[in-house]
Amino acid sequence: MTITGEVMIRILEKITNAQRAEVSRKKKYVPVPELEKSPLFPVAVRPLSASLPERNGYGIIAEFKKRSPSRGIINSSATPGEVCPRYFDAGASAVSVLTNGRFFGGSNDDLLQARAACEGAILRKEFIIDEYQVIESKSIGADAILLIADILTGKEMRDLSRLASSLGMEVLFEIHDTGGIDKLPGDARLIGVNSRNLDNFTIDMEIPEKIIGRLPEGSIRIAESGIDSPQKLLELRRAGFEGFLIGEMFMKQEDPGESCREFIESLNRLAAGDRVNNPL
Repeated sequence: MTITGEVMIRILEKITNAQRAEVSRKKKYVPVPELEKSPLFPVAVRPLSASLPERNGYGIIAEFKKRSPSRGIINSSATPGEVCPRYFDAGASAVSVLTNGRFFGGSNDDLLQARAACEGAILRKEFIIDEYQVIESKSIGADAILLIADILTGKEMRDLSRLASSLGMEVLFEIHDTGGIDKLPGDARLIGVNSRNLDNFTIDMEIPEKIIGRLPEGSIRIAESGIDSPQKLLELRRAGFEGFLIGEMFMKQEDPGESCREFIESLNRLAAGDRVNNPL
């Protein structure tokens, strides 16, 4: 069911409260020593930062998600074992798998399926608030994790990112406004600017271009949410973004992998036209 109105205003608080309860439950049934016994725990990661300049040159992170609080069910029949390798075949630089169950219909098994089917970098998209979730991410084969400034303090961002780094994983730090910039660790390399307000799930596509000039020099800047056309991606690219996380646009189609392929083919045609019309 789609969440609307007054309930939507409290969605981020609901998600984080649910996460605390879920983490507490998991710690009892699958303690950290058990997570560390996972066969995937010692496996070397595939760096997300190194993946973005490769493949098609657009830095697309194609996302697998089944539903969302704002849209309800997006795609109930797709499976990550089928969709994620097709994303890579289409030319995506990396994939993102949303593992949150209660609000997004995902699961750790979704990421495990993607890991078994794909050789490329996989970002675990989750509302991470506890060190347990960082260790869990490594145990299920994630190469990178997401840390969201809107639900964490600056200290939590630093501590969780250091733990991730010690396990070999990279971190995509997500911000939505200039306030989030102050929470970024000094060594933040991957920074995502989310056009979606996580308090009410509205989209404001002016946010990325307003914020990008204030991001740390040398960081890899990734635009998230609201990219609904190749033209919009190229606009954001001209503004200085080097990565683009796209999920709903692909997932709402019957064949997300083919939708990703068509999107990248359109990008290639548009980019070729730009080179012809604006030669160096």
